[in-house]
Parts: sequence; structure tokens; C-alpha cells
Amino acid sequence: MLGVLIALLAVEALALWAFSAWWVLELLIATPNSVGASLALLALTVVAAVWVSAITVGALRRRPWIRGAAVTWQLVQVMIAIGCFQGIYARPDVGWALLAPSIVVLVLVFNPRVVAATSHEPEPEAD
Repeated sequence: MLGVLIALLAVEALALWAFSAWWVLELLIATPNSVGASLALLALTVVAAVWVSAITVGALRRRPWIRGAAVTWQLVQVMIAIGCFQGIYARPDVGWALLAPSIVVLVLVFNPRVVAATSHEPEPEAD
């Protein structure tokens, strides 16, 4: 279970790094309507990429703090996904791509085996 959680967190971190690189490329190629807003969004994306990368490394090291951090990030991602389903520029495909892994990670974070693996307590024995 912890392996699946780590894999999903790693995919999210890699996606954020890829999106950050794409954003830099877009800033260099295209002229944004607002340079300040574009730079602010780039900064937020890089901060998110660093944070999710740190959560992934913490999960690899079985640190207890990753559960709260992962829940917080997944809730942020769920809110972004909900926004993707609404409005004039709605992108349900992006919304589902964000929502599905978030739900899986939220379920995994509260799985007793993951909690045991990240709380420095022995894993529960199978009967």
C-alpha cells in the first residue's frame, strides 16, 4: 500500500515539475497578458512541485508528517479539480485527471497499513 502511495505522489510531483517547465517555455515563447500574474503562477507551481517532491521523499523515508502533508495537498488538488468542471473554460478531462488520483491517495493515507508504516509502529499481522 505504501508503495502505491509513493508512486502516486511521485507521479504528481513529476507532473508538477513538467508543468513548471512548460510554463517557463510558454513565458519565453508567448507574450502573456499579465507578466506579473504569469510569474506568480509559475512561482506557485514551483513551490507546489517542491512541496510534493518533499512529501514523496518523506514517504520513501516513512516519515509520520507525510500523512498530514499529503492530505493537505490532495484537498488542494480536489478543489482545483472541482474548478476544472465549472465555468466557460471547463475541462472535465483535466478535472478527472486531478480528482481520481487525489481520491486514491486520500484513501491510501488513511489505510491502516500505511498509517502503521509511517508511524514507526509495527505493521498489523495478517490473520
